[in-house]
Amino acid sequence: MKVLVVESPAKAKTINKYLGKDYEVLASFGHIRDLPAKDGSVDPDADFRMIWTLEDRGSKRVSDIAKAIKGAEKLILATDPDREGEAISWHVLEALREKRVLKDLPVERVTFNAITKDAVQAALRQPRQIDQALVDAYLARRALDYLVGFTLSPVLWRKLPGARSAGRVQSVALRLVCDRELEIETFKPREYWSLIATLATKDGAVFDARLVGADGKKIQRLDIGNGKDAEAFKKDLELATFSVANIEAKPAKRHPYPPFTTSTLQQEASRKLGLAPAQTMRIAQRLYEGVDIGGETVGLITYMRTDGVDMAPEAVQAARRVIGKEYGDRYVPGAPRKYTTKAKNAQEAHEAIRPTDMGRLPKQVAKYLEPEQARLYDLIWTRTIASQMESAELERTTADIAAQVGPRKLDLRATGQVIKFDGFLTLYNESKDDEADEDEGRLPPMKAGDPLERRRINASQHFTEPPPRYSEASLVKRMEELGIGRPSTYAAVLQTLRDREYVKIEKKRLVPEDKGRIVTAFLESFFRRYVEYDFTADLEEQLDRISNSEIDWKQVLRDFWRDFSAAIGETKELRMTEVLDALNELLGPHIFPDKGDGSNPRTCPTCGTGQLSLKLGKFGSFIGCSNYPECKYTRQLAASGVEGEGDGSSENGGQPGVKVLGTDPETGLEVTLRDGRFGPFVQLGEGEKPKRSSLPKGMTPAQVDLEKALKLLALPRQVATHPESGEPILVSIGRYGPYVQHGKVYANLGPGDDVLEIGANRAIDLIVTKESGGGGRRAADPGRPLGDEPESGKPIVVKSGRFGPYVTDGETNATLPRAMAAEAVTLDEAVELLKARRAAGPSKKVARGRKAPFKKAAAAKAPAAKKAATKSTAKKAAAKKPTAKKPAAKKAATKKTAKAG
Repeated sequence: MKVLVVESPAKAKTINKYLGKDYEVLASFGHIRDLPAKDGSVDPDADFRMIWTLEDRGSKRVSDIAKAIKGAEKLILATDPDREGEAISWHVLEALREKRVLKDLPVERVTFNAITKDAVQAALRQPRQIDQALVDAYLARRALDYLVGFTLSPVLWRKLPGARSAGRVQSVALRLVCDRELEIETFKPREYWSLIATLATKDGAVFDARLVGADGKKIQRLDIGNGKDAEAFKKDLELATFSVANIEAKPAKRHPYPPFTTSTLQQEASRKLGLAPAQTMRIAQRLYEGVDIGGETVGLITYMRTDGVDMAPEAVQAARRVIGKEYGDRYVPGAPRKYTTKAKNAQEAHEAIRPTDMGRLPKQVAKYLEPEQARLYDLIWTRTIASQMESAELERTTADIAAQVGPRKLDLRATGQVIKFDGFLTLYNESKDDEADEDEGRLPPMKAGDPLERRRINASQHFTEPPPRYSEASLVKRMEELGIGRPSTYAAVLQTLRDREYVKIEKKRLVPEDKGRIVTAFLESFFRRYVEYDFTADLEEQLDRISNSEIDWKQVLRDFWRDFSAAIGETKELRMTEVLDALNELLGPHIFPDKGDGSNPRTCPTCGTGQLSLKLGKFGSFIGCSNYPECKYTRQLAASGVEGEGDGSSENGGQPGVKVLGTDPETGLEVTLRDGRFGPFVQLGEGEKPKRSSLPKGMTPAQVDLEKALKLLALPRQVATHPESGEPILVSIGRYGPYVQHGKVYANLGPGDDVLEIGANRAIDLIVTKESGGGGRRAADPGRPLGDEPESGKPIVVKSGRFGPYVTDGETNATLPRAMAAEAVTLDEAVELLKARRAAGPSKKVARGRKAPFKKAAAAKAPAAKKAATKSTAKKAAAKKPTAKKPAAKKAATKKTAKAG
């Protein structure tokens, strides 16, 4: 028996079918070990010693593997064919060595780029040892990321209240977003005019020509800068006679795009399918690991983490055969196409992302796939086939038009483009983020010397526009161009920026939050080198050199840590005034926008003599006056939680993070909208325990006025009476969002319910529905059905729980590993998780108290003897314990009460 280890249960199941009974295929469920999230996990003083600990599920996986290899013929490590996969194999091997279970067992490492029977069997015929250079590159990356995160983040916490974290790649990606926002804010629109003449040939065919020259000089796009000049040109054109000066038609070709890499797949899936990079990678993972196609489990695409654009020769030939069969020989080029990547620091160690079988058409497999899987497979298949098709043949026509008005000559130009042979365009055309479509219409037939008739002259005013904000796709593209990060990191980096609330997405564009801009400004001011694009790209290049055995990984860490630790040390003496001065300088255009009247935007509007400055307070950042406390002017930042300006004058005692909405007519108390640690809320009055209410999900601070605030403060309120008990049904906002309550029964409001407007009928319906399905505090999550368990026939669903997503058959619950997404988990994976959970037995539950962890006693009953001993001990303790004497007055009152009873 041979034991083969892969990452996921789905992959294990697929490969097990290929290999048969001579092999036992086990899953590690991703990484089994990790660096503990605490100081000292990487120790620079001990030559960067790294402390690894087994995760909870990792310990179980290692035990399973250790049990399986007893008496086995050999251990085969078959994790993914990249640095991360090499590292997982290394971790498994190291963990087994620590348990001392390997002994003399032979260990082999194999890799395959596709999970097909041929690919797996071919890999098993070419085993090797673990590539230590790849492992070293992984160790260097993990150590660098740890040292930056765990050293720099505490500096942010001390100097910038509200900042969450910093990261080696994350902070540079955030800087890209913030730099683009600064470009937009400082952009000065420039006026320009275009003049278009609509002309007709002698046959009556109409076309447009643009003014491009006058009096022998060229006119560029921005040369006509005002309406006066534009009007002068227009008058001349309205008097001119037109003729064709020259016409030229040139053939051109458009070549197909290379097959997908990780980043180009993420970009196109975002543009064409509307998928976030993280979603794209989850779906691609399932297509790679294997899908049941007509009773056979097969991997549909090759490995999806790659920056290579080439394909195996047999795949190229298969693509050419499909092209000839489906589209005809005219679409098959004379020689196969070969591509090279232009991305900086690309490794090109693996093939591009392609179908494992080119003949497996999207329409044939769609019925076996979930809708998003089918769409992504179709995109990958289409791009791959198109990459080997013939080029499109075009004809680009340019007509130069002469306009004569008296002695003056004006030049106009008309262009057109037609497709003579569509080639690869019959199947695929890449989308663009911010570029206009280049294709133009056909020009009518004409020849030099032909007269033209003027139909109309149009002068249009335009203004130059700032660069667009990044979309997730265009940010991934820019990171790849700069050599920042790696294909496997892009999705995680973008998700982290959103989770940290450093950026938000508006109209599919990334907008930096004030929190993110302040963090970036701080890092640019005091750690500029470490958020430089070139520095980060050079570090990636060093990691590549480590993986090629060119340099020592610890020397890279030593060089980095020497300068980085010195930069950290310099911030210990950094005064808050220095921090604020630097932030005011860098964020000036954002937080002190130009008023347009020539006045100083930093002059305090209340006292007139103070200077406005960024301030850091308990609830985050705000703008305050330098004359504080004499002048109490404050206002929020432009994009803060509480929008709008409070006048902040000394008369109303303005406070940062506080906006006065008005006065409660019943109590006369002030109603305010505030920024809190857990988000915005409304408050009635002041005092030790004033009444407060959080804003419901979906309600922004800008939507809250006095009327809405009073309604929120009136919660909980009665909305109905229960039809059977006659007891009130209340509505309010709790820990899990808005809910209705009847006695001890709680039911969450649905996505379409408004906590302030919900009616009696809807409230009664929610409560009755909940009561008929059983009690409980939270509304039951029905979950996503996955199917029935093969052995027991019990239905299995995946649900969202308090501590994360989990799968359940109604009796056993199994938490999903962090690497497994709830929306991507399959029935096979769920069955394996539940089996592993049952095999592990009942868990030893440890709950966490307010002060310290404590053990739950409810999990197991104490034996009778132990119970008796416990009671006996308790009685003895009670007997020894002295009884406290009651005060005389209290004693008398107690006796009197007893007699009255």
